[in-house]
Order: sequence, then C-alpha cells, then structure tokens
Amino acid sequence: MSQLASEIWSELKRYINTVDRGEAADTLVAVLVDHDIDADDIRDAFKGDSEVKRALTSYLDDAEDSEEYDEEYEDENDE
Repeated sequence: MSQLASEIWSELKRYINTVDRGEAADTLVAVLVDHDIDADDIRDAFKGDSEVKRALTSYLDDAEDSEEYDEEYEDENDE
C-alpha cells in the first residue's frame, strides 16, 4: 500500500504548488498512518522524498509529544 501511495504521490506532486507540498505531505502521512501503515514502511517507500520524510518526522514527533502529555495527565489524575 505504501508503495502505491509513493507512486501516486510522485505523479501528483508536480500538480501541487511548491509552497503547498509540505501541507499535502502532512496530509498524506496522516492518511497513511490512519490506515495502519507502519512508519518504517512509509519511510522505505518515500526514502527519496524530502517533503514526506519531513512530514513523517513531524507526525511522529507530534504523536510522541501527545503520548507524553497523556501520560502526564493520567499521572496527575491518579494522585
């Protein structure tokens, strides 16, 4: 699935304005993750695409921050 997404992205990104590609890559990564595509599979399929790699890194950082916040919130409520 991630390989197909990579091929589609390669064909479609030329129709996306350069300034909008980052946001489009963010959306692409979010959709792939929402469909249970593993981050390593995404990284492998898009290894030559800087926009998608940046979007994946950002997504994973945000997810990690969210998990840390959730853990802190749970700890505060347990007391």
